[in-house]
Amino acid sequence: MVNKYDSGWKKEWFGAGIFFEGSEQVDVDVFKKLEKRKVLSNVEKAGLLSKAEELGLTLSSIENLGLLSKAEELGLLSLLETAAGYSPAALASAALPALVAAILAVVLIPDDSTVLVVVQTVVAGTLAATGAGLFVGSIVLDGLQEAD
Repeated sequence: MVNKYDSGWKKEWFGAGIFFEGSEQVDVDVFKKLEKRKVLSNVEKAGLLSKAEELGLTLSSIENLGLLSKAEELGLLSLLETAAGYSPAALASAALPALVAAILAVVLIPDDSTVLVVVQTVVAGTLAATGAGLFVGSIVLDGLQEAD
């Protein structure tokens, strides 16, 4: 939860004065931010496209796999636009319980058999990856939402 000062708020007979911000969404135009930061130029200068091509990822392979049309069908670009409006602090806050749950999975799931070790590894790994992803996502999102 992120607290916000509300200059128009006043205490009434029916409330104790405790409230929270119901929506922490910010209007962010991701594509304009990426354009201002010259992301495509930096990708070009870093040679990331040729490195991807060396790894077998080319534009024609993306086309053959139908990844762009699949992303469009799934609404991933609008999902990205929506996700860019969330609070980076909320994402970072959500990362902590996932990381704690990963540690708890290692501690609480016994490692008496191979099956339990596999379960422990999968659960803890998934939770740790989720927590790390949320944390890194909060940093990236904070960079996108920076005031110009």
